[in-house]
Amino acid sequence: MIFGLFGKKNGNTAIVARQYELLTDAARRPYLYTDLDVPDTVMGRFEMLSASLILYFRRTRISPRAGQEIAQEIIDAFFEDVDHSIRELGVGDVGVPKRMKKLAAMFYGRLESYSAALENKDRDELAAALKRNFHPQTENASLSMLGLADYLLAAEAQLALKGEDIVETGRIDLPEAA
Repeated sequence: MIFGLFGKKNGNTAIVARQYELLTDAARRPYLYTDLDVPDTVMGRFEMLSASLILYFRRTRISPRAGQEIAQEIIDAFFEDVDHSIRELGVGDVGVPKRMKKLAAMFYGRLESYSAALENKDRDELAAALKRNFHPQTENASLSMLGLADYLLAAEAQLALKGEDIVETGRIDLPEAA
């Protein structure tokens, strides 16, 4: 992680690092890729991390100020990580801002569409949005994101039960799939 490069003055650095690591680890769980049709590609991992972060942000939106501050620092860490990953893939300094702008737009678009479906607890709407984003080139009607939609809906319900002490100490972890 690159958290040490940019010193945060508010003391949340360790909390943000711990929380971001929990979220990235959750997004990398093998069953997501083997059982729930998440593509094991760079973009598939971006999509899954985005979905995990969206669940986290939806939980922290009801938190007091400390939880919301940590959430903002998590998004900053996410985009620092994305920037670093783009550079590791060999994109030069000139091309990074353009790619970052595109990925940020993708993330915020997903935040909007997934949040609407999650808010309505609409499994089919969420599965359709997931399919558009996780498998944009696939028109295979048999490819279903219903399992992933079920997982995200269940995870959100479980995250809603987490206390503020868990949020403020950076210990929110997404549940394992049933």
